[in-house]
Amino acid sequence: MRRTVTILAAAGLVAGCGYNRIQQLDEAVNAYKSQIEVQLQRRADLVPNLVEVVRGYAQHEEEIFTAVAEARAKLGGALQSGDLRQMAEANQGLSAALSRLIAIAENYPQLKANENFRMLQDQLEGTENRIATARQDYNNAVREYNAYIRQFPQVITAKLINAREREYFEVLTPEAREAPRVDFRR
Repeated sequence: MRRTVTILAAAGLVAGCGYNRIQQLDEAVNAYKSQIEVQLQRRADLVPNLVEVVRGYAQHEEEIFTAVAEARAKLGGALQSGDLRQMAEANQGLSAALSRLIAIAENYPQLKANENFRMLQDQLEGTENRIATARQDYNNAVREYNAYIRQFPQVITAKLINAREREYFEVLTPEAREAPRVDFRR
């Protein structure tokens, strides 16, 4: 009986190893996920202004404006869902629509010279960089968390508290691995 109690106590101590660290790493993953969401939302918020500036010069391109609006709405829904795969897919769709929108500028030299357009272009470029950085930070945090909960003795604690591996924020297709080109200064 005494031996059983000792074994159970030792198992409890070993199982408790890493509990606080697992919680810290989990919170770091959540914080970085939130940063991805913030940057994707920032990007989505820039889109209507960009569309309006382009629309002023290219009023007959309604199909592209509609595609951008639909892609932006899908991204908004994905952000609300919190599902990483859905966010990645919606972000990819918005990137494709924005690439088409931005390509319009090549046909309108006066649009490329517009100060508001250039300012929005710079903000979009900066946001694309922030999204890439946020995605990398999140994936690094996920890697650290996932590795930690698989180590002994933390794996015991992880199983006891039902800590599961976290999903990476992945780019889904080879085309989506590249940020949309938004440089009009040629």
